[in-house]
Amino acid sequence: MPQETLSLPADTITVESQAIDTYEDTALAYDEPYADWRYNPETNNAKYRNRPFLVIGRLISILFPFTSFALGVWWDNFTGNSVIKQKQRARQLIKILTQLGPAYIKIGQALSTRPDVVPPTYLEELTTLQDKIPSFPNEVAFRFIEEELGKRPEEIYAELSPQPIAAASLGQVYKGRLKTGEEVAVKVQRPDLTRRISLDIYIMRILAGWVQDNIKQVRSNLRAIIDELAERIFEETNYNQEGRNADRFNQLYGYMEEIYIPKIYWEYTDKRVLTMEWINGTKLTDVEAVQAQGIDATHLVEIGVECSLRQLLEHGFFHADPHPGNLLAMADGRLAYLDFGMMSRIKPYQRYGLIEAVVHLVNRDFESLSEDYIKLDFLTPETDLTPIIPALADVFGNALGATVAELNFKSITDQMSAMMYEFPFTVPAYYALIIRSMVTLEGIAIGIDPEFKVLSKAYPYIAKRLLTDPAPELRASLKDLLFKEEGFRWHRLENLLRNATGSRDYDFDKVVDQALDYLYSDRGIFIRDRLADELVNAIDGIGRRTLFNISTVFRQQVGLAVKETPVEFRENSYAMTHLKNIVSILQQTPGFDPTRLISIVAKIITKPETQKMGQKVAERLTQKMAARLIRNLLVEDVPARPALPAVSR
Repeated sequence: MPQETLSLPADTITVESQAIDTYEDTALAYDEPYADWRYNPETNNAKYRNRPFLVIGRLISILFPFTSFALGVWWDNFTGNSVIKQKQRARQLIKILTQLGPAYIKIGQALSTRPDVVPPTYLEELTTLQDKIPSFPNEVAFRFIEEELGKRPEEIYAELSPQPIAAASLGQVYKGRLKTGEEVAVKVQRPDLTRRISLDIYIMRILAGWVQDNIKQVRSNLRAIIDELAERIFEETNYNQEGRNADRFNQLYGYMEEIYIPKIYWEYTDKRVLTMEWINGTKLTDVEAVQAQGIDATHLVEIGVECSLRQLLEHGFFHADPHPGNLLAMADGRLAYLDFGMMSRIKPYQRYGLIEAVVHLVNRDFESLSEDYIKLDFLTPETDLTPIIPALADVFGNALGATVAELNFKSITDQMSAMMYEFPFTVPAYYALIIRSMVTLEGIAIGIDPEFKVLSKAYPYIAKRLLTDPAPELRASLKDLLFKEEGFRWHRLENLLRNATGSRDYDFDKVVDQALDYLYSDRGIFIRDRLADELVNAIDGIGRRTLFNISTVFRQQVGLAVKETPVEFRENSYAMTHLKNIVSILQQTPGFDPTRLISIVAKIITKPETQKMGQKVAERLTQKMAARLIRNLLVEDVPARPALPAVSR
C-alpha cells in the first residue's frame, strides 16, 4: 500500500521530519476552547468538591465489585478451587472493568499485555478489552455523526457497516467507504464520556493524595502522575486532537520504511467523529496469522522498539498506548500504528538524561547513573549520593547473574521500585507514561518471543546516538564514558562501536565527521590532551619492545645470554589489543571505504591542532625517555658489598 501525501489542516504546525530536538510541548496546536475538553485539575475538583453524595455513590460502586471479586479469589484459594474457578473469576473481572467504564478498561488493557505478570487464563480474557467491549446503539452513533459533521451518515459515506466492527474504551469503529471510493474507518465517541472519566479521575486523585500524604514510604508525586494520565485521557476525548496527533506522528516518523501511519480525512472529522484510512492488517499478537503471511513477527516487534526509541529519544513525542489492538502487521510487512489519542511528550534534557542513564547502566557505571537520576528529576541536587551508589550496584551489579542488557525492562523497573522506598526518590509524572508505554511494548514482545529483551535491542540505537549526536550533553557524556583518571578506556569505545553498527541507520561517515568536528573544537581540548598521553604511551611501548627485540637478536648473534622477555612484552598492550578490535569492527561496518581514510588522514595532518598535538607528543616522549635513562644510570641499586667478617676480641 503506497504511502499517501498528507494534506495538513491550516492550524497544524509544520516541522522538518528529520530534525532532532525541534519538538517542544508548544508544538501541538490547540484551536478549540481550553475549558471545553482539556483537563485542568482545579476545574475538575471544583466540579465535584461540593457533590459528596455523587462521589460517595460512585466510590461505593467501584469498591463493592472489587471487594466481592477479592473475597471470591480468597475463598477459591481457601477451598482449593482456585485453578477450577480461575476462568470464571477472569470473566468476573472483565465484567467489573467493563461496567466501571473507560478509566478502568484502560487499566485492564495495560494488564492484558503482561504475560509475565498476569496468569494465562486472565490474560486471555483481558485481551477482549482491546476491541471487544460492548457497543452502544447505532442511533446514538449516527446522531453524533450528523451533529458533528452537519450531514446524515448516508450523505457522507457511500457505505457504512450496519454494526460497529470494533468497540473500544472511548468509542466504536465502523467500516465505511467515501463517495470518492476510499475505504475508511469511522470512529464515533461514546456518549457521556467526559463526565464519566472526570468523576473517576477526581476519585483517583483524592485516593492518590491520601496515600501520598499519609504513607511515608510513598515519595512519588501521585497527584502529578494522575494529572498526567488524566491530561492524556482527556485529549483522547477530542478526535480533532487525535487527528492532529496522527499527522504529527507521520511527519516525525513516517520516513521509516517499515512504519505506516493512516491518513486522516479532515473534512469528515470533528470532536466526536474521526474518519481515517482503513488499514487491512493482523494483530501483532496473532503470531500464527502473521507468520502465515510470511512475516517475521519478532522482526516487526523490533521495528516497534526502534520506532518507540525514536519517539522517546529523538523528538520526544511518543505513542503512550501501544497495546496490541493499536499495532497491526500489514500484508506487505510494514507495522501500522493506530489510535493516536493518547500521546505524550518528553523535554530535551529528559531525553538526553535517558540516553545517558541507559549507557551508564549497561556499562555498570553506577556513580554516573546516580547523577543521572538528579538530571531526570528523581533526586534533588542536594541529595547525598554516597549510600545510593552501592545500592544501585547491589540492584544491577549481579542481577540474575546476567549482563544488564539481558535484563527485561520490567525486571529493571521492579528492582528500582523496591530500592526507591529506601532513598529519597520521587518519580516524576512524565516517567509514569514512559514506563507504561515501554512495559506494554515489552509485554507484546514477550508474548511473541519469551526471550525478547527490549534493552538489548535498544542499546545499538542508543550507542549510535551517543557516537553521532552533536548535542553538548551527549558529547560530555561520551567524554566521561571514555576517559577516566587511569586513561582512555578503549574497551568502552570498542563496545559502543560494536553495538552502534547494529543500528540500521548507522552511518560510518557521520561517525567520523562528528568525531573529527568534536575532536578539533574548543570542547575537544581535553580529549586531544588525553590522546597525546595515549600516543606517548603507545609509541614508548612500541619503541621499548623494538629495542628489546634488536638487543635479543644481537645477543643471540654474539653468543651472549638472552634476557627473559618482560611480562609487558609477551602480550599486546591493553590499548593495542582494543585498537586491533576497533579496526576490525570498522572494516566490517557498512559504508566503510579504505580510500576515504586517506583523505581523512590528510585532513587530520594539515590541522594546526594536529601539529600542536604532535609537538606535545614529541616533548613528552623525549621527557619520558630522558627520565628512564637517568633512572637506569643513577637510580638503580648498586650491588651491595659483601659484609666484613666480625673481628673477635
